Parts: sequence; C-alpha cells; structure tokens
Amino acid sequence: MSFLRFARFAAGLVSGATLLTAYDNFEVAVYTRAYEVRQMADPAWLESHWGAISSELHIDKVYLETHRDLIIVDAATLEAAKAFFAARGIETAGGITFTIDEPNRFETFSYSNPEHRAKVQEIVEHTARHFDEIILDDFFFTSTKSTHDIAAKGDRTWTDYRLDVMAEAGQHLVVDAARAINPRARVIIKYPNWYDHFSALGFDLQRGPQIFDGVHSGTETRNAVTSAQHLQPYLSYNIIRYFENLAPGRNGGGWVDIFASSTTDRYAEQLELTLLAKAREIALFQFDIIANPITPAMRGAWQDQSTSFDYDALPAGANFATVAGQTFAAVDRVLGALGEPIGLQSYKPFHSTQEAFLQNFLGMAGLPMDIVPTFPTAEPIVLLTAQAAQDPAIVEKITTHLTAGKTVVITSGLLRELQDRGLQHIAELEHSGRVALVHDYTAGRRLVHGEKPILIPQITYRTNDSWELVSGIDGPNGWPLLHDADYLDGQLQILTIPENFADFSAIAPEALDLIRAQLTAHLPVRLEGPGKISLFVYDNGTFVVQSFRDEPADVAVVVDLVHAQIEDIVSGEHLSGEVRMAFRRWDQPPTPDKHAMAFSIAPHSYRAFRLK
Repeated sequence: MSFLRFARFAAGLVSGATLLTAYDNFEVAVYTRAYEVRQMADPAWLESHWGAISSELHIDKVYLETHRDLIIVDAATLEAAKAFFAARGIETAGGITFTIDEPNRFETFSYSNPEHRAKVQEIVEHTARHFDEIILDDFFFTSTKSTHDIAAKGDRTWTDYRLDVMAEAGQHLVVDAARAINPRARVIIKYPNWYDHFSALGFDLQRGPQIFDGVHSGTETRNAVTSAQHLQPYLSYNIIRYFENLAPGRNGGGWVDIFASSTTDRYAEQLELTLLAKAREIALFQFDIIANPITPAMRGAWQDQSTSFDYDALPAGANFATVAGQTFAAVDRVLGALGEPIGLQSYKPFHSTQEAFLQNFLGMAGLPMDIVPTFPTAEPIVLLTAQAAQDPAIVEKITTHLTAGKTVVITSGLLRELQDRGLQHIAELEHSGRVALVHDYTAGRRLVHGEKPILIPQITYRTNDSWELVSGIDGPNGWPLLHDADYLDGQLQILTIPENFADFSAIAPEALDLIRAQLTAHLPVRLEGPGKISLFVYDNGTFVVQSFRDEPADVAVVVDLVHAQIEDIVSGEHLSGEVRMAFRRWDQPPTPDKHAMAFSIAPHSYRAFRLK
C-alpha cells in the first residue's frame, strides 16, 4: 500500500467511514460546481450527498469550484468543505468556470473589457488563496463581440484576435495572477470535446499547453444522434491520445458527464474509452447529479446478451455513481496488462479545421487512430486529412516521405486541396467535384454488397499510372475507394471519404478489411469485420476490440505468423488462428502470410487480448 493510500485508509478509520478499494491504474475525481459548493455550507446536505456517491465508488479527489455565472463561493464555505474531505482522506483542488451566464449560450467574459479582466483576476486570486491546484472548466474561451472586442480586434480575423487575447489572458490574468498569490499554485486547463473548432473561440492548442501547467481532456461524447455535436463514441478515446501528443506526460486525464446517455451502456462506454486511452485520472461531472437514480428506461435492448456492462446486476436504488463504480472495477482488471497506445498517425496542424473530427469516424470503422501535431517523419504509414492542407510545406513533406520509401495516405478532401498545389507532380489524380451513389464494392476479385447506398466523391486518374485497390460500384460503373500510385519506392494512396463521414462504417466489411489491411500494415494487429467496431492497439502486444453495435458481431483479428494464438486477458481463454495465404506475384502460388483469430463480440461491449 502506497503512503497516499495508507493515509487515506487511516483517515477513513478516524472518520468512521468505509472506504472502497482504490483502483490500481487510475485515480477518480468528482467535480462540484459553485452552485453545489455553496450548499456545502450545510453539513447535513454535504454528508448526505457524499454518502450517496462515496458508497458506490472509490474517490481520490474532489474539485471545489469557486466561481460560475458570477457566483463566488465564500472563503468560510471553501475551508469547511476542504476540512470535511481532508478528514476522510480525500484530496481537494479548486475549479473555476469563467462564465457570466452559462444558460445564455455560455455567455463568456470579454477579455478586452477592463472590468471583466479585473473580475477574472479577482476570481483567480480568490481561488489561489485556498488551493494549490486549480482546474479551469470548459469555458476559458471568448465568444463576445462587444465594443471592447471590436476595437481591440482591429483588422485581424476573429480567430486571430481571440487566439491572441486568450493566450495573453491565460498567462497574465490566470497563471501569473495565481502564482503571485500562491507560488505553489498549479493551473490546469480542461479542454472540451470540440477540439477541431477551438481556434475560432480562442482555445489555443499551440500556446495553451505551454502556458498552463497541464491539460485535462473532455471525453463526453453522449449520444451521437440526439446531441447537437453528433460526436462519435471513439472521440472519448481519441481526444486523450491527441492531447497527450500535444503535452506529453502532462495530460492529466479525462472528464465525463451523465448528460444524453440514453442507456447505461452509453455512459459506461465513455468511462471505458477514457481509461482505455490510459488516462491518469477520470473526473466525473458533477457532485450532485451522479447521485441521480438509474431508471428502467436506461436498460438497453441488448442487455440480455452478456454485455460488458450488466444493467441487471445493478442493485436496487442504483445511481450513476454505481454505474461508474462497476465500470471502473471491470476496466481496472484490464488496464494493468495494456502497454502504451499506438495507432495510425494522422498529422493535424495547429488551428486546422477541415474534415472536422474525421479521425473519429475512421476509428469507429476499425482504424486505430493517433492524431499528432507535427508531421510524423519516422512512421512507415502516415494518414493526412484535409486539415494537413493548412501546412504550406505539406506537398514537400509528402514528397520527402515517399522518396524515403514510405506510404502517405491522403483523403479525398486533401486531394481536392492539393491537386493544384503541386501534388500533380507526384501523380495525376483529381477530385472531380462529382459524386456517385454506390452500394456495392470490389474486394479483391469479388463484388460485395454494402449496408446501404452511400455518396462518395468521384476520383479520376490515368489508367496504368495509378491503380484502384478498392472500388465503389453503381451498376456497370465504379470509382476508387482506396487508390494507389507509385512514386520512387513510396506509395501515395487516396482514401475516398463518403459525403456523410458516418457512412464509412456502412461500407461492406470485405472492402473495409482491405482498407484496414493497407492502412494498418505496420501495426501488430488489424481488425476484420463490420463497421461500428473499434480496435485499440498497444505497444506490448495487447489490444482491445470494442463494439458500438446494437447486435452481436463476428469479427477476426489478423496478426503475424509468429503468433499462433491470442489470450483473453480477463478470462484466460486462448483462441487459435487459421493461416491466411497471400499472393506475392500473380504467376506464383500463394504462401502463408498471417494468422487470423475469429471470435464474437456482444453489443456495446469490449474484449481485451494479448498476443501469444
């Protein structure tokens, strides 16, 4: 038992509390808004709400918010709450939400308004007097267009103005102000989930992680259909990895709320994915609502199929904290075996916005994604979306990578951006501007049927100068879905993206399998099967397969011949592989190439394996 855990255990004995066992691979925090921190002045209210959540899951830290919507919690209440949690061995930290009126479209401060600037500094100084660690909730951005902002903006774009004013405010009004009051103060910025739109509101992923002492990641994906953002579940994993690449070693963790979780599985999935991305801490929002009861309406229709989260195992009177506790216990049994996540690296220049959130749709279709802020020159295969067009030297970087004998995969959106910017000197390919409605696909020499008709851009090329690897078919005509062009010893490949990104998962499984085989050839394992199933790969020969489908699915994983089996990390079950043959040349017989292990996966469930 570590000293910290022993101290918490001893504190529990002193306070008479029953402490649940700490998790081995992560810590759990609970965030409390200023509205609820105010109520902590009532000891009975605090004791009641703390008991409702702490009896269901182990908690290491509580964030006590000092300000939201111009509510500032008084010093006496903050100190009383800190003492309450300290007596129970629970760490506390401060929190700040810089909103004037959150219900009014997240009304923010104007950081060019002298009165607003003074109020922001006052809030920071008040918080730093009580806490050595301070986290900023989602809203350290600005959307105001007041007379102060318009005058300060001048001839700059709104994006450039907001990036500059928020970087200055972050440094001087927040970090410097906190340390002037409390030299021990560490300020963490929690970035929300809409990362591809950050720069327009002043969130600066280039300067911000350098200004602040650490970052936290908003991993709330909620319900992709009914939530206005339509975020894919995969983002709950992908954003942790992206922010880790922005600030290696300083991405403190993920953050999940209960909103728009139509089933308990959807809430549990967000928690699971945050932790499978190796988050160091997971914060639950918020102190009072995670004590809300679970209702029968949150039981998924698939719950009688041995799913990873078992609604029927919940005790009477279960709340969201109960769901979190059961989910954490299950994931913790897996995490210790997993190494560091790896994947197909996708270069996203700072402040780029095109093909927004596309990597999450690709992740939903079984491509393990890893977004990076610099061009990954050491990687054998690199994926570039239209966002890479923001780099003025991108064609030169592509050419250098191909010249080194490596593979660059560009999306149809990036082709459209680069076809007149020098890419034509590598291969004569065009995004025609036309679309096609396809329902069938070529997969090798087979014609296979997709889940539904989808619209794809029509990519044009020169016969025998480049080659279709996978095609979308409509009647007697077809267009490239994955296209390949030689350049010296390298390969330039074009990945055609459906007009509706979500339709990538509707492509016939046999065609998806060929795309995965090309794009993840450098990884130790690849997935075969339908879309809406994700693969997470780690650097120690472990991997996780997670399904977001509403029905069970048959899948396979393909690995090198040296691995004849895979082992289920939880059950210990061993699955043997069948040999896959490959044609090296058309005029030679096939030779053994890979092992493929087939298994079934339940709806909204995950399975973790290691290579044997």
